[in-house]
Amino acid sequence: MEQQIQQPARRDSAVWAVVICSVAGFITALDNLIVTTALPSIREDLGGGLEDLEWTVSAYTLTFSVLMMLGASLGDRFGRRRLFVVGLGIFTAASAAAALAPGMNELIAARAVQGFGAAIVTPLTLTLLSAAVPVERRGVAFGIWGAASGIAVAMGPLIGGALTEHLSWQWIFWVNVPTGLALIPLALLRLNESRGPNPSLDLVGTVLASGGLFGIVYALIRGNIDGWSSAPVLGGLIGGVVLLVSFVAWELRAKHPMLPMRLFRHPSFSAINAASLLMFVGMFGSIFLLSQFLQTVGGYSPMEAGVRMLPWTAMPMIAGPLAGALSDRIGGGPVVAVGLALQAVGLGLWALAVEPQVSYASLLPALILCGIGMGMFFAPTANLVMSTVRPEEEGIASGANNAIREVGGAIGVASLAAIFSAQGGYESASRFVDGLIPALWFGAGALVVAAALTFLVPSRRKTGGPAADLPPGETPTRTPAAI
Repeated sequence: MEQQIQQPARRDSAVWAVVICSVAGFITALDNLIVTTALPSIREDLGGGLEDLEWTVSAYTLTFSVLMMLGASLGDRFGRRRLFVVGLGIFTAASAAAALAPGMNELIAARAVQGFGAAIVTPLTLTLLSAAVPVERRGVAFGIWGAASGIAVAMGPLIGGALTEHLSWQWIFWVNVPTGLALIPLALLRLNESRGPNPSLDLVGTVLASGGLFGIVYALIRGNIDGWSSAPVLGGLIGGVVLLVSFVAWELRAKHPMLPMRLFRHPSFSAINAASLLMFVGMFGSIFLLSQFLQTVGGYSPMEAGVRMLPWTAMPMIAGPLAGALSDRIGGGPVVAVGLALQAVGLGLWALAVEPQVSYASLLPALILCGIGMGMFFAPTANLVMSTVRPEEEGIASGANNAIREVGGAIGVASLAAIFSAQGGYESASRFVDGLIPALWFGAGALVVAAALTFLVPSRRKTGGPAADLPPGETPTRTPAAI
């Protein structure tokens, strides 16, 4: 009888964790792209030049990407639920500040603080979710979380366009406030507290990793604007690489490393992180250009373009949970490989079909394939990352994976935009298409390489991941999920 009473309680806790973490992941992922369609209205209202508008996007991306591993470490040190709530509070307050910003400088500062809050929340969503959901159900839970995050990234321009067109640009930030205020008490009441076993913070590693990622991401964002041979861009690239090499050297000898380098000795962990970076290179950069194609060449308004992207953006809602359940049965590697391959085929179909007078119906198959592939990627990838590390290292692993994705997105936008600028431009529809086609082929190529990397991931795990490398006499605290 006692077991019958406890089982529903555990299931109820898992359901609440899925809901809270998925919604939190949604709102933080949404702010990656929600601002893009509101930029003309922001400029009209607050003034400022092109560089100011760019920083309203990049201030969030930079702080989000470079501080995620720090956010995971803080959660392990001070309590994951506690820091999750703190991160939500920072993100919510900064969203209100952005909506109330009287000028561009204040808006950019608020966006940077938003990114800091998101950097705390995002890695902890996976840690809290993993702790609350039984291993055999984790694939489905990650499927729901992955679908929410994937939809948020893809639907950012649509939601931003709709709010700006029918209300005002301030509402792209106000929409976060009631959501954040609702999540904070729910998290305190429904999520269990947990910590990592290491009470120390790797401050040197944090500074080196954050500085290195900042330099590289900054250079990639500014490369097309300042010139790739300019001092700030070259300084960012070279300095960033030097700091990241120093970070690796430090982590190899640190007593309590922020990111244990031995994790990357496992082929599954290394392969899935490399595939994640390349996936965001191909898809994030393509979304950036394709949303502009629908508006610049297709003549659609921001909201109309977003509606026509729905076959792409809605598919993860359907494919994500199904892919998560399938990965529980056959392993995550094959599911991720198929998802990446479908996305590569979808971008290839775009490149083959696109022309100045192309009909929307001709592009529809590509949209659907990209959407299904995206949904098949997010959920199994999360499960693969979390199941190849020890329980106490899940926060660090999720933070690293999310940081790698964000860096991949910055690389994708910069690299595909550079190819577009070299081969085409905005002067006419034909010039836009001339630049778009080679950029799409580059994105498809990145996805093909990512799919190939997943063959390094075993179809189904029989032994522990890095836990299998534990020193003699030390035993893992759980058996990792099958991947």
